[in-house]
Amino acid sequence: MNRQQLTEKILDIKREKDWTWAYITSEIGGMSPVLVVGALLGQHKLVKPLAKKAATLFGLSPLEEKMLNEVPMRGTGTPMPPTDPLIYRFYELVLVNSPAWKVLIEEQFGDGIMSAIDFDMQMERLPNEKGDRVKITMSGKFLPFKYYENEQGVPAYGFKEE
Repeated sequence: MNRQQLTEKILDIKREKDWTWAYITSEIGGMSPVLVVGALLGQHKLVKPLAKKAATLFGLSPLEEKMLNEVPMRGTGTPMPPTDPLIYRFYELVLVNSPAWKVLIEEQFGDGIMSAIDFDMQMERLPNEKGDRVKITMSGKFLPFKYYENEQGVPAYGFKEE
């Protein structure tokens, strides 16, 4: 069995038992539902205690439990550009807005990046009379570029200079 086959098995069990992702993530717990679902879809790993809970919940074998604890090859399975309309909208959002995000982050923080590893995300539904809205809040640690072999008087990191 490979990781994609394990994902398909998990999805089949979810369908068969008529479980929601909310139910599954409440049973496994331990971290953000986005990370738990992402791990079950093969894009993240579950730490050993959570892999064990997931294996128990889904009736997985010890080998399949170990697979849930392995670091995956992230980003596989999504073509570029994405073809799924919902995923494409996120892609479009980044394509259109990221130049502005980049210059605004650099203006406020300096020369660096926002981490996608030291990162938090929350998703919520906001009722609205014109149609409910999806609210996604992302927070990533600012990681300044390191200016290696810097001479005395030259900053070592790309934090905003005052």
